[in-house]
Amino acid sequence: MSDSRSKRQALKRLLAEPRSVMVPGIHDMISARIANETDFEAVYMTGYGVVASFLGLPDLGIATYTDMRQCVERMSEVMTAPLVADADTGYGGLLNVRQTVLGFEAAGAAGLQLEDQQYPKKCGRMSGIRVVPTTEMVKKLRIAVDSRLDDNLVIVARTDALSSFGLDEALRRADAYAATGVDALFVEGIHRRSDLEKISANVDLPLVGIAPEDDDEAEVQVRDLMGCGVRMIVFPVTACLAASAAAQAAYQAIKNAHTGNMTPPPLYPFEKFGALMGVDELTALGEEYDRLYCNDETSPRDRKA
Repeated sequence: MSDSRSKRQALKRLLAEPRSVMVPGIHDMISARIANETDFEAVYMTGYGVVASFLGLPDLGIATYTDMRQCVERMSEVMTAPLVADADTGYGGLLNVRQTVLGFEAAGAAGLQLEDQQYPKKCGRMSGIRVVPTTEMVKKLRIAVDSRLDDNLVIVARTDALSSFGLDEALRRADAYAATGVDALFVEGIHRRSDLEKISANVDLPLVGIAPEDDDEAEVQVRDLMGCGVRMIVFPVTACLAASAAAQAAYQAIKNAHTGNMTPPPLYPFEKFGALMGVDELTALGEEYDRLYCNDETSPRDRKA
């Protein structure tokens, strides 16, 4: 059994368990390796964070399928936990959705999320979000379900209709999306506990929810998500925003170093960082190659023959 297939099976089992799992967002290869060391049960490749770190741009539908597939592949290679990838709207029409599912699956994703926004899409926390007709999204989801080569690939259907059209429309879409054969549902923009409770009571599929990462005063907190049985509670940009704050503090400290009053910021130990990147394993491998081949005129292929 391939490593990717076993990760997909693990993610599907995780969704079937009657408990909430905390899922961190990863936005670049450093965050991926640190999350891997922290031993999470699943991770989420955040579109918002990846677009910011990879392109230096806002999450406004600018990133392409090729951009995101490349990130899925790189991150999946270093993760032992299943990776759920933000696949935005599928990057186009029905054929694009098919290619996105096939490409992300081949790149090692254990799951992917598709949303019902109009193109160009926006981060779910931004204003002015528009959604496509329900019938259009249903077609996309059916194509996604039919296109996966491994039935264990988890497909999460997300609706952004709550903020624009209210709870009733979000529930109608949740019902329609559930009927397509997807594995989980995500209703974006839940800010009231009463809405969360109604969604939980009316949706039969496992729910995915977003933690209120930078809002301690939010009505819906992690405990509420857990109490309503949300299976995957995602913290998409906590690490990204924390890393940005740390970098800003470090650069400000460097700028002030000429005053002689520089307060050194907290630093990840240099040797530990090298180990995190795999320097010990690659150094040992390089030494083994030197021992085997550097004093031998024959190539590795000739030696095998």
